[in-house]
Amino acid sequence: ILGVRDIHADHAASHIGKAQGIVTCLRATPYHCTRRKVFIPMDICMLHGVSQEDFIRGKQEKNVRDVIYDIASQAHIHLEHVR
Repeated sequence: ILGVRDIHADHAASHIGKAQGIVTCLRATPYHCTRRKVFIPMDICMLHGVSQEDFIRGKQEKNVRDVIYDIASQAHIHLEHVR
């Protein structure tokens, strides 16, 4: 946008965008669940034995929190790449 032509800046912006997208999805999860929609990756849910219905019902058990933690960790990894 500012006319910066630097591969490193592009790479950093890419990671920042990915981290922001992940965080936005996590923050919107309670809202979407009230509308019976779940946008959490099912492969991560299956690793922890969590179903979409667990999110829709608003369960806050350890395995549900572990799913959220794993996804948030991916956002953190993207931020670490930027640093």
